[in-house]
Amino acid sequence: MLIYNVLDTFILKYGESLAYAIGVMIIAILVFTFLQRHIVIRLEQFSKKTKTSIDDAVVAMIRSIRPPFYWFLSFYLGLQILALPTFFTAILNGLLLAVVLWYTLRAAGIAIDMQLTGSSDSTGERTARHFLSIIAKATLWIIAILLLLSNLGINITSLVAGLGIGGIAIAFALQNILTDLFSSFAIYFDKPFVVGDYIVVGEHSGVVERVGIKTTHLRALQGEDIVISNRELTSVRVQNFHSMHSRRIQMQFGITYETPYDIISTLSAKINKKLGTIKNIRIDRVHFAGFGESSLDFILVYYVNSGDYTQYMDKQQELNLALLELFAQEHVEFAYPTRTMYVAGESNVQKVSV
Repeated sequence: MLIYNVLDTFILKYGESLAYAIGVMIIAILVFTFLQRHIVIRLEQFSKKTKTSIDDAVVAMIRSIRPPFYWFLSFYLGLQILALPTFFTAILNGLLLAVVLWYTLRAAGIAIDMQLTGSSDSTGERTARHFLSIIAKATLWIIAILLLLSNLGINITSLVAGLGIGGIAIAFALQNILTDLFSSFAIYFDKPFVVGDYIVVGEHSGVVERVGIKTTHLRALQGEDIVISNRELTSVRVQNFHSMHSRRIQMQFGITYETPYDIISTLSAKINKKLGTIKNIRIDRVHFAGFGESSLDFILVYYVNSGDYTQYMDKQQELNLALLELFAQEHVEFAYPTRTMYVAGESNVQKVSV
């Protein structure tokens, strides 16, 4: 009987407005249903034709909004026609904000996962992306909770100040760890090197075996494991040999001073022709460069069309053998350190080479 009396009073007070409110609710539900079933489908079809993933994330965010949200929003719009008590309006506004924040955080979480937790061959990179996703979601939740509390009339100034001071204290306490952490993010996304690359860092060198949150592990040529902090890797010069497609080599050799002039004048051209027949080697220049203490010095510059060190040594060996063969044919002798001394006697002067 009590419920009947309350409903009867409500109908008498809001009878005409109630009809308008129900009409607004029905129209809003129909509009939202049309948007969900037709407009979103067209957006999804359009996103499949583009190369960027941003529109895919937008479509996924819209898809995450379910019919209960549209029903509540339609109910809220319909009730705006009625002159409801202030207390009831405040409760309704708080519920609306909570629902909007919930679906917004849910949609934002989907977008973050799509952008940060994509497919990757690196376990370390997947871990870093997942960690960034957690940080981003936690930040959004904190902002949403503070916004909701502020809307409910709760003074959040002291709470925000406390969070700020606490965050600064934690940042100072974990300064070194956080520096390594963000350095690892820089390595993951900037990719100065990846697992499998051979790099040189200062006096250390090796193959990258693992990039962690705090440290990076290298396997040295001697076999030992070298552990370097990510902070150091992002603050020093790193040489990466993985992307090297060719190797430039400059070598110097000398021949004896007794070599005839006609041989010296044609030797550079003969060396160029002889070494030019070696595969995967490009001769840059060969010159009679100068006069040494005990030799006539030549400089040879060439390129090996490979960044692999073993292939470089194979070609270096092949080139050295070709030089030996050419010098044997031309009767050219390699010079070695010698010094000529003149010893004066009573009757003559003797020449001694040592």
